[in-house]
Amino acid sequence: MTQHTEQRRELWILGVTPGNGREELLASYLEAGGYVCRIEQYENLETGRPLGIVLDISPFSDDGWGVLLKIKGSPSTRDIPVLPVFLSENGRIGGVFPVAGFFITPIDVQYIQNRLAVYGLTEEAETWDLQSMVVSRSGEELLSKAIEVLGFEVTKGYTGKEALAIASIHPVYMVFCSQMLTDMSAFELQERFRLYPYSSNTPFFVLLKGEMKTGEKLAMSREIAHLVSKKHLSCGEFLKFLRQRE
Repeated sequence: MTQHTEQRRELWILGVTPGNGREELLASYLEAGGYVCRIEQYENLETGRPLGIVLDISPFSDDGWGVLLKIKGSPSTRDIPVLPVFLSENGRIGGVFPVAGFFITPIDVQYIQNRLAVYGLTEEAETWDLQSMVVSRSGEELLSKAIEVLGFEVTKGYTGKEALAIASIHPVYMVFCSQMLTDMSAFELQERFRLYPYSSNTPFFVLLKGEMKTGEKLAMSREIAHLVSKKHLSCGEFLKFLRQRE
């Protein structure tokens, strides 16, 4: 993979064990899109500060979910964009999950409000009557109140199917969803949202538990494996999820 001294322009590949070659196809796709990239380790993030991170969260990853929790749980790294991908055992790209962002629960109210402002998602709430949706078994009352303070009306779905039904009646401005629901994962719900014109571009944020047991991580990876099935993305299909560079 290409080595480069301009850290700010690099994309880092995390969750892949160095030396096993699983990153080679992914790296070739990124480089075809104009990116400088390399395989790295979480421990180097605070000093490296990459442009963004492409993270393997498949069952074959090097603790991809654990790495994601570390990134989003640390104030020094949580603002770095992360693009989760599913890499097969031989490095084929089975799926890409372009969520708008990740937040750790229990939530940091001020941080979420600040990030939504940075994303430019709070400006319209001052002018229009907009709805946001919180999809969670618990209802996430603290999060709901934090969003309401910003001027949004909050609707709640307690399962993925309920969220889809609500959105089909009244499209929402943005969605916050727990990573694992009783009937599907957040990534599956996002995939279904993207099938419909009224929700295909809805900003979709994923809520992560602050701590996960090994069994929970494995369960989420297997859920993702079930979702992508045997799909293999071409370079062109993959690069649709990234802004290509000259």
